[in-house]
Amino acid sequence: MSRRHARIACSTDQILIEDLGSTNGTFVNGEKIKQTALKEGDRVLIGTSILKVVSVDPSAPAPRRRLDEPSMRTGQTKTMSGSIDEIPLPDLLQLFGTSKKSGVLVIRSEDDVGKIYLRKGIVTYATINDLAEMPPMKSMYRVLTWTGGTFDLEPAEERVIAGEISATVQELLMDGLRQIDELNNIRHQLPELSAQLVVPHPLKPLLRDLSHVELDVFQIAFNQRLMAAVLNKCPATDLETAQAVLKLIQGGYLRVE
Repeated sequence: MSRRHARIACSTDQILIEDLGSTNGTFVNGEKIKQTALKEGDRVLIGTSILKVVSVDPSAPAPRRRLDEPSMRTGQTKTMSGSIDEIPLPDLLQLFGTSKKSGVLVIRSEDDVGKIYLRKGIVTYATINDLAEMPPMKSMYRVLTWTGGTFDLEPAEERVIAGEISATVQELLMDGLRQIDELNNIRHQLPELSAQLVVPHPLKPLLRDLSHVELDVFQIAFNQRLMAAVLNKCPATDLETAQAVLKLIQGGYLRVE
């Protein structure tokens, strides 16, 4: 961050922010600005700091921060940290994409750790729990569904990653959020993650009538049975896998136990 990066001025009826000719610029809700008025809920990116505009009761005592909160950690090389409860991942990624950030965005939920690799604002890879067998696009779209946890933007890793992708944040968000909406629309029809998917015997419908994705799902279900394993091991996205599971059940290729 520049020594004189931006100026924020408060009056009785508005808050103004002005960029002071900084090298990397000042961003409000992902848009680069020179000067603008801020409102409640706006997210401001200044260098490696993200600010959120919130309203507070002036009579309330200032909240005390705990030393274990992300922004209070010391002795680490992380350049930025926070909570995705306060800054949703789509908003965070849009800020990083617009400001052309590089690094590894590490997201920690209650059960999993996701990593999104950025190079000058372009997404080059994504993983969940460092599982190499899960394709980066599948990992990316699944991480986008997370609504709780913490994030850290760590320095870029100096290594070649097999299976790199190259996609703008904007195109990933557009397709990813569309897939999330479509998956939510059929979620009530899907078996529970703990459900067993069993191949009927004898199998009457013809395998040759299935698509490549449906064949993949059928084989994984035949070998693994567990619905959760089918979702995790199928190389297709969660939406494509879920759609295939429903078609296989409706077509008599699988039954739920």
